[in-house]
Amino acid sequence: MDKVAEAFNEGGIFMWPILGVSVLVLAVVLERCMVLYFRSSVAKEPLLKAIDKLLRAGQLDRAIKLASDSRSPLGRVISAGLAKINERKDIVQMCMDEQALAEVPELEHRIGYLAMYSNVATLMGLLGTIVGLIDSFGAVAHADAATKSTMLAAGIAEAMNCTAFGLIVAIPALLAFALLSAKMHALVDEIDQAALHVFNIIVDVKEGFVRPTDKDL
Repeated sequence: MDKVAEAFNEGGIFMWPILGVSVLVLAVVLERCMVLYFRSSVAKEPLLKAIDKLLRAGQLDRAIKLASDSRSPLGRVISAGLAKINERKDIVQMCMDEQALAEVPELEHRIGYLAMYSNVATLMGLLGTIVGLIDSFGAVAHADAATKSTMLAAGIAEAMNCTAFGLIVAIPALLAFALLSAKMHALVDEIDQAALHVFNIIVDVKEGFVRPTDKDL
């Protein structure tokens, strides 16, 4: 840790913006992991099987409650369709599509910032290195020949610390962006597939394959 602190101090003023970017990256990653991997994830297949069974048994209220209790984007999309089961099929579809469109931005929220933070960290590191090199060359310009090489080597080593720290922040940020984007797209695909499956069940019920009574609906 002492070497890290020493390298940080040698990196110059641009190390502080890079540190600030690293804090933002960590905050976004933790928040998005909580949302995508915990709050938005649900066991899709058991949920769909249970809703299928309840709808075909005419237990609409229990099906809506089951979907709502999942507290997930998928559950809210399904609930939106089930709430309009007595309407025309196109209205049911539109309600589910509308709810899905409302859920997707919440899943995508802040993920794009990680790619931007990765670029900012890299560029800040390069800028810090360039400024450090300018200062180093300016200092050795007025030094005597015996100390020029020593001062230049030390100055370059200090300036490169900024690039190193910038990359240390940028690379994990870019990896997190890729992983979280993949998880987000997987959840969106899951919502689309499950919504279509539930819509087909609703159509089956409405068209009389296993038609609930009006009292049940």
